[in-house]
Amino acid sequence: MPSLNEIRSTFLNYFAQNGHEIVPSSPLIPRNDPTLMFTAAGMVQFKNLFTGVETRDYTRATTSQKCVRAGGKHNDLDNVGYTARHHTFFEMLGNFSFGDYFKDEAIALAWGLLTKEFGIDPDRLLVTVYHTDEEAVAIWKKVAGLSDERIIRIATDDNFWSAGPTGPCGPCTEIFYDHGPEIWGGPPGSPDEDGDRFIEIWNLVFMQYEQFSDGTRRDLDAQSIDTGMGLERIGALLQGKHDNYDTDLFKALIEASGTATGTDPYGDGNVHHRVIADHLRSTSFLIADGVLPGNEGRGYVLRRIMRRAMRHAHLLGAKDPVMHRLVPELVAQMGQAYPELGQTQRTIEDTLLNEETRFRQTLERGLKLLDEELGRLPEGTDLPGETAFKLYDTFGFPLDLTQDALREKGRGVNTEGFDSAMAQQKAQARASWVGSGEQADAAIWFDVADKHGQTEFLGYTDLEAEGEILAVVAGTDRTGSGEAGTDVQVVVNQTPFYAEAGGQVGDTGTIETQDAVLQVTDTKKVAGVFIHYGKVAHGTLKEGAPAKLAVDHDRRQKIRANHSATHLLNEALREVLGDHVAQRGSLNDAERLRFDFSHQKALTADEMSAAQDRINAFIRQNCPVETRIMDPNTARELGAQALFGEKYGDEVRVVSMGRAQTGKGPDQNTWSIELCGGTHVARLGEIGLCVLTSDAASSSGVRRVEALTGDAALRHLAEQGRQLSQAAAVLKTNPSDLAERVRQLSDDRRRLETEVAQLRRDLAMGGGTSGGAEARDVNGVPFLAQVVSGVTGKDLPALIDAQKGRLGSGAVLLIADSGDKAAVAAGVTGDLVDRVSAVDLVKAAVAELGGKGGGGRPDMAQGGARSAENAEAAISAAEAAIWG
Repeated sequence: MPSLNEIRSTFLNYFAQNGHEIVPSSPLIPRNDPTLMFTAAGMVQFKNLFTGVETRDYTRATTSQKCVRAGGKHNDLDNVGYTARHHTFFEMLGNFSFGDYFKDEAIALAWGLLTKEFGIDPDRLLVTVYHTDEEAVAIWKKVAGLSDERIIRIATDDNFWSAGPTGPCGPCTEIFYDHGPEIWGGPPGSPDEDGDRFIEIWNLVFMQYEQFSDGTRRDLDAQSIDTGMGLERIGALLQGKHDNYDTDLFKALIEASGTATGTDPYGDGNVHHRVIADHLRSTSFLIADGVLPGNEGRGYVLRRIMRRAMRHAHLLGAKDPVMHRLVPELVAQMGQAYPELGQTQRTIEDTLLNEETRFRQTLERGLKLLDEELGRLPEGTDLPGETAFKLYDTFGFPLDLTQDALREKGRGVNTEGFDSAMAQQKAQARASWVGSGEQADAAIWFDVADKHGQTEFLGYTDLEAEGEILAVVAGTDRTGSGEAGTDVQVVVNQTPFYAEAGGQVGDTGTIETQDAVLQVTDTKKVAGVFIHYGKVAHGTLKEGAPAKLAVDHDRRQKIRANHSATHLLNEALREVLGDHVAQRGSLNDAERLRFDFSHQKALTADEMSAAQDRINAFIRQNCPVETRIMDPNTARELGAQALFGEKYGDEVRVVSMGRAQTGKGPDQNTWSIELCGGTHVARLGEIGLCVLTSDAASSSGVRRVEALTGDAALRHLAEQGRQLSQAAAVLKTNPSDLAERVRQLSDDRRRLETEVAQLRRDLAMGGGTSGGAEARDVNGVPFLAQVVSGVTGKDLPALIDAQKGRLGSGAVLLIADSGDKAAVAAGVTGDLVDRVSAVDLVKAAVAELGGKGGGGRPDMAQGGARSAENAEAAISAAEAAIWG
């Protein structure tokens, strides 16, 4: 009995032997089709090849495409676990031709694989065709020898395939397997077609047209082939099963669920184990492809699937989180075919554990409230919408989870009441925002959010994507379009552009439609709506147009490097300076990073060097940067630092960097853990290098460090090296000896300055300590007064002390004349301070010179004036002060 892994390999190898390129599965988030929430078919990644927009170096391909159907057009969630063949996640085996072969070879290849490679009895196979496709009928008769009774014509969309409302499409032929008359059911198109006797196993789509939003079609330039066969469904058939959940892969997951919950996997709780096994696959693959649980868009669908599985684990009686414990078995079963599972295993486990831990904390209270409310209602009455909204708003119960719990009780929810309560909450939020005056056009963005929901952000994993333009605004008016040269603000349903937040600047780049190009100069966010600011470069940009969005790759990479380096800097400063360091602001743009933090004094050169060395040591580690979603309290318990400027709700992104022997986190060896919604490098080595360039005061008790990373850091170091070499050349020394040479020159300069100052003082006093003016007796006090030049006020105290020493006992008054101003100083020997105060002498002299004030001690005082023009009068005034 072949395993699902063997069946997948057989399929891919069969088509490879027939000239097909084996192409890896594309991610579950479609980047080239904004109409799809998730990749739900194998052809999604090839859409542009079918339309001729893109070409590759092959014209035949085969894939095993991972698919999710749990939202939008393709939503099988409610049936999962209760039927034999419904899944949220499945693998679609397919072969494709891009203008190479068409119906003849497609049908021949399919028939050969099924009847020869897989060994299926041809007599148990029948097909359907689109009712007008006589060409396909003739080929089936020729290739397989099928009779008219085994070729069923279908006139509905069941045999006309399209991936969405727009894009490639065409008639198809479906291959069915007959399980035999012992199973109830009729052939397709019959009244009993919903039975399980005839099961579709393969759909061959003949791509002939491209369909547009207005319903029109055009012939494709090259007719192509797109086929899809569910691996789980063909696996059940080849393993002799009638239920996908009885295949080897599902049995392994179901049994792992039984072991983890301590229950019989095939007993009364079997349906719960089936749900858990299915949802484990979809949630794990979505997380591996970069989707994280949230309250909008894809994140909401992921959370919805996760919580549905977690509630089924709760119904099995599990007291502790279960889902994360099943990931190793999933990796063992599917990790070889999909290596991304093993590469992101830790992230998957952490995300599931955190979400289930958080959900279990509220599940009991929510279910208790639900039971209490139901107890107050008459039997069979639907739950009021207001109560369902309270469960959603207070306990985090999505509406569909409440509906799922009530379905088991035979009840429903008044959805109109729920919608009304939701609308009231949005109205209050709108009034609060607009009333705050934060943005004049906020009402426009709330209208967009009400109609279209919040913008889906793709930029954590992608820098290019496709989307649909939802709004074009000029100034504060929703114009709906913008002509060339017009400054506009544009909203798209999904975007890779990061909106300014948390110190990280908004992205720039281009948004291109068939008719216009917008040069995006900034991106901001209001009420969850991402607003792209820019100028229409040419053409006319219109609402409703499909668009290609491209972030400036080089600029984003520099911003990411600076942002990640900021996290490392925060932790390095805490390590070097102490735990009192807390972030007080930041800026991360393409040119540099700036980090404000609490600290009372300037950083020393050794502290700057130590922090820089620590950062670069972790950059050289080149560890992956890991991101998880959890509630703020759990994040802080792990040691996560909250970044200044972020607004935290009931869930946060936690970014972890670096490995340390004594660190933080669940394993106690993570160096940096931050709460952060920004974008970061995938591995720390992408930062390249970090150089701290400055430290300065930002405000009282706050320091500001600036730094450079990558090429900017290298250029900075190169410029420093160039200047160092130039300085060494000027000083005729080696760069390695420059510091010592500068110290020597500095010492020489200080010595010479001292000598020059002494010579200047000696010269000012008449050539030496014995020269200059002589003292005269004033009221019994030897008094020396002199006007000096060539010196400054700073020189006067030393001159005063010298003259006091020469006198032995007496008072000295010196007036320094520098032309545009004058300085005055007076000194009195210690034996005379009781009779004469130097302060009085200075004040008297300064007053005559046109100045004010003057002060000091009784033995030494100084003052200043505009000029020394009245020096003689000033000296006379000082003498008068001695007389008293």
